[in-house]
This record gives sequence, C-alpha cells and structure tokens, in this order.
Amino acid sequence: MAKRNNDHVSISDALKEFVQTNKLETGLNKVNVADAWAKLMGNGVNHYTTAVQLERNTLYVQLSSSVLREELSYGKEKIITLLNEELGKEIIKKLILR
Repeated sequence: MAKRNNDHVSISDALKEFVQTNKLETGLNKVNVADAWAKLMGNGVNHYTTAVQLERNTLYVQLSSSVLREELSYGKEKIITLLNEELGKEIIKKLILR
C-alpha cells in the first residue's frame, strides 16, 4: 500500500508535478497553442483556419483563404509575440502559414 504524505500541497502544485513527472508538457502545449490561436485571432480568422499544429518550436497553420494567408504573413512576428504572451512562455519561434 502506498504511503501517504501528510504535507499539504496545493492542487496547482500537485498538477504541475504530475505533468512534469509524466512528461505531458509537450501535449499540453499543443492544445494550449490551438486554444490561444482561436482566442487571439477571433471568429473571422478561425472561420478560414482548417488546422493548427505545433511541432517542436514551429507552428503550422493551414488556412482555406489565400488572401487571408497573404495578409497574415505580413504580421508573423507580431502573431508569434502575441501567442507567446498568451501562453506565458516562449513556445513558438517560427510560424508557417499554409
């Protein structure tokens, strides 16, 4: 039977330790990046977004509108900065719009 630890630990600390112990951070980052994209870009861009994938430090976003893809390509650095600020850490270093 497992030994109980009588020290009081907050739920957030326990969850952080669980995530680190089980190496789940990369999977959570993928989900969090997709949520941050949807939140920051709004309904207009989300309507034309077909896929958002994070691989290593590169975010791949597939868009169904070539005009929108061209418009967003002018502000890639700003989009990367906004997404990293929303996530609270520097996860994305490169943005590729398809």
